[in-house]
Parts: sequence; structure tokens; C-alpha cells
Amino acid sequence: MSLVEQIDASLGKIKSSFVIKNVNILNFFTGNIDKGVDVAIYKDTIVGIGQDYHGEKELDGTGKYLSPGFIDAHVHIESSMVSVGEYAKAVVNRGTTSVVADPHEIANVLGLDGIRYMLYTSKYAPINVFLMAPSCVPATSFETSGSTLRAFDLHPLFSEKWLLGLGEMMNFPGVLAKDPMVLDKISIASGKVIDGHAPGLSGKKLNAYIGAGIYSDHETTTKEEAMEKLSKGMYIMIREGTATKDLEALIPIIDEFNHTRIMFCTDDRHPHDLINQGHIDYMIKRAIERGITPITAYKVASYSAARYFGLKNLGGIAPGYQADLVLLDSLDDVKINSVIKSGKVVVENNHFIYETPVKIPYDLRASVNIRWLSPDDFKVKVEPEDRVRIIDIVPNQIITKEIIDKPKTNDGMVVSDIERDYLIVVVVERHRASKNIGIGLIHGIGLKKGAIASSVAHDSHNIIAVGTNFDDMLKAIIRIKSRQGGFAIALNNEIIGNLPLPIAGLMTDIPMVEADKKMQELLKITKELGSPLKDPFMQLGFMALPVIPKLKITDKGLFDVEKFAFTPFIVGGNDE
Repeated sequence: MSLVEQIDASLGKIKSSFVIKNVNILNFFTGNIDKGVDVAIYKDTIVGIGQDYHGEKELDGTGKYLSPGFIDAHVHIESSMVSVGEYAKAVVNRGTTSVVADPHEIANVLGLDGIRYMLYTSKYAPINVFLMAPSCVPATSFETSGSTLRAFDLHPLFSEKWLLGLGEMMNFPGVLAKDPMVLDKISIASGKVIDGHAPGLSGKKLNAYIGAGIYSDHETTTKEEAMEKLSKGMYIMIREGTATKDLEALIPIIDEFNHTRIMFCTDDRHPHDLINQGHIDYMIKRAIERGITPITAYKVASYSAARYFGLKNLGGIAPGYQADLVLLDSLDDVKINSVIKSGKVVVENNHFIYETPVKIPYDLRASVNIRWLSPDDFKVKVEPEDRVRIIDIVPNQIITKEIIDKPKTNDGMVVSDIERDYLIVVVVERHRASKNIGIGLIHGIGLKKGAIASSVAHDSHNIIAVGTNFDDMLKAIIRIKSRQGGFAIALNNEIIGNLPLPIAGLMTDIPMVEADKKMQELLKITKELGSPLKDPFMQLGFMALPVIPKLKITDKGLFDVEKFAFTPFIVGGNDE
């Protein structure tokens, strides 16, 4: 659209492409609901708000409400386990028209090729996919990833208009320790936003972290933590994902003074929750139910993120803004009637009408490469008097605790103890076919028989497996290798459940509804095998993340996050 066309369309001298007539708009600039106005759209841009606009296509908005499209301020699309197109179908149908994605999951596997894949495939979906340059590939030096992205590698990305800044700086110990490689990445992001990742950081350490130019955080879990960060100038992203849920705890922080510094995000949200519970729309609804005014809840869901990321033509309804809009039958329960993306209706009467291809031709290299394994590779010898460190799962959280106890043995080798729920857990390096295998014990998975394995193991995504016996563990790992990624369940040396994830070992190439069905079948099987967890695959996937306390495991061994150092499996005399 030329500037002349825009001016003529605004003046009504030429007919608009699309006009929503007599609608009530959420005006985030005044805090009011402007009732019974026309919203005129020419091509992909809002050109007029007022009366007596006419368009090639017109939609009666009488009694309905119009909001800017919702924005997810921080998400890893890979965690939806589907392609960008399938992800878009799920979230656009819920009113989300923009996401700020940190592709560090696929970047940890495929590096810059993974980032290019996400960018290329997003072109075919009716959603704005803005990217943040992954700051932690790998997240730490204590694991083996498929790629290493240094400041030198990331620097060319910062000239691209679709890149908004530097992704979550998970390595906050590296910031505080003035690690040169970390500081180089912060330096190249000068002038752009830098997202934070600072769980529990406070006091002088928080001051130093913010002073380095990191002004947002999505890892805040308590009101007190949020208020300290807000008071020191940070933006808070309230997260409601599948594994981590902070919405209920943090809704009370939202008020008329600070709401423009608060955003909604999902971080990691799995297909079942996206299909059955929702996306940002769910967060708006819950906020309203908890007493936040509708105009504020919707503003947090779009305007705040647009301002933080410098998206000047998003997050509001005004002339010159992109026509990304949500038409609602009612505000309080976020009942969506239609969604307009770039001036085109893509959701009509709550039905997705935009054709998005599931499979888009794009060459990606094989990403699951492991050396020849045998059950003996998972065995550790101990003495009768030895005690060992055991990862203790906290249900429905990604933090863990530590247990020190005597393991069950067979011929001097540690084996799974079903009665005490001390199960063998291994992390097998899968990028370079090295000999790295981390071995330990884990409490809380609860399997009584069989084994499960996954190529989704944050953030380096090596293969993680847990089981009651070595043969089933090996069987599940080999299935993942043969399918180039995914989830697998083995029992009596047979595969009884499998969801392949051939795209970087993280995403499937089938529709989301089918993927969810297969995933639910796997979870049903894990219940039958004895696990009490809602989703043991998801829980297991975070056990290899060496930046969330307390005890984790990587392909290089057990890791004490609080000490930020490896720790022996066998406890020595002075180790407790």
C-alpha cells in the first residue's frame, strides 16, 4: 500500500478493503471501550476509526468487541512438538496473532540451520513469528549440544528485521562471573532488547544482572520476587505453560500503574493444553476471573509486549496499525467470533479457514546420531557400603531435590529398585555419536516395569531414558535412533508405544490433533506401567537441564546446579 492510498482510504475517498461496522473497540490509549464505531482496513493496515466507512467487504460488529491480536511474549514453538503451521492453527484460533519465539531448542540441535528452518516455515502460516537470537547454545558447558553459537555466529542475525533481540540469558552465573563469551553476546545486542532468565535472583546480584542490560524475566514465581524485579525496572512475563504455571501466583501483581510492564507468555505449552485449554486467551480469562478489569487484561495480552519489543504497529487499534484483530462475542469469557490477520479473516465463527501446509519441503540433516550401545554401558559398580546421590523429582515442577541413600545392586552393579522407586536414568549424547553417557538414579518416575525414553531433553536434547531394567531402556533408545527422534516405551524388550519426532528430534510432521492423540496413548501406557505423574516424558525432559536446581544429569554426569559444578554419583566421606 502506497502512502497516497493510505491517505485516500483514511479520508474515505477510496473504498476500504474491509470494514468492521458498528463494533465496540478496546482503546488501550485511553483505557475506554469506544462503542459503535467503524474500523476501516485497507489491504493489511487499519486506515480509519469512526463513522460511515465503506468497504469491498463489510462485517457487522453490532454488540461485539474488537481487540488487537494477542501476543505471546516468550515461547519455544518447538515445545508444541508440531510444525509452525500446525502451531499457528492452534493458537490463531485462540486469538494469538503474534509470538516472540526463542528457537534455542532447535538451535541447540541444528544451530543456525535450525533458526533458518523456523523462519522459513513461519512464512507459510498466518501468524507473526518474531525471533530472539538464542543466547545459550549450549545453555552451559556441562553438556554436549549439537551446535555452539558464539557472538560471532549470532552477529549477522541482528541486521534482520524479524530479529528483535537476544533471547533469554539463562546463564546468569556467567553474567555475574563476567564470562567473556557471555558479555560478548550482550554487547552485540546493544540497542535491542535482551530477555532474562533469572529464577530467584535478588539483591546485588539482581542489580548486576539488570545493569548488564537485561530487562525482562519469565522465571518469576512469587509476588515478592516479581515486585522486587518490577521496582528495579524489569518487565515481568507472567508464564502459564504446561510444566510451569505461574499465573495464579502472579495475577495479584497487576495494577493500573504497572500493567504496561507486565506481559503474558507460555514458554512451553504442549498440544493437549493448546487444544483443550487454550493459549493467551486462557490467561486473559483467568485474570478477569481473578478481578483484573477486562480492558487491563486484554492490554497486558497485547499492548505491553508490543511496546517492550518495539513493535510500533502492533498491540493497538489505530490508524497505521497492522490489522491483526480479534472479534469477540463477549469480553469476560474471551468468546472469540473471528480473527483477522493482516486484514484477512483467518478464523470465522471460531473455525480456522486458512490453509496451512503440514509438511513444507526443507532439508534438515539427521540429528540423532549415537554410537553402538549395549546394556553394559548403563552399569555402574559400587562397593557394598557406598551411598549415592539420587535425583528426587518434585511433582509438576522442574526443580528437583537430592536424596543420598544406598542403592540396590546385582553383582556389585547398581540396578533399579522398584520398591523404593530408585530407577536407573541415563543421558546418551545423540549429536556426535560420542561415548558420553551420564548415569544416575531418579526417584519419582514411579515405573513398576518397562522403560521410557525421549529425545526431548532440555536444552541440549540428548536422549534421556529411565527404566526398571537395562534391556528395555536400550530398546527404547534404539527406537528413538531409528525414527530420528521422539518418545518411546519398551516392555519385555518390545516397543509398545512410540511418537516419532523426526524434525530435529523435537517436532513431528503430522497434524497437532493426531500428535495429541498419540501422546495421550503414550501417557495412558505410562500409567499402566505404574507412573503416577501426569506426564512423565515432560518431567523427564527437564531432568537434563543444568540451570534449574538442584540435582540434574547431563551426558557428562550428575550436576549440582546450586554449586554449578559436577558432583560424584558415589558420595565420598566429605561430600554431603
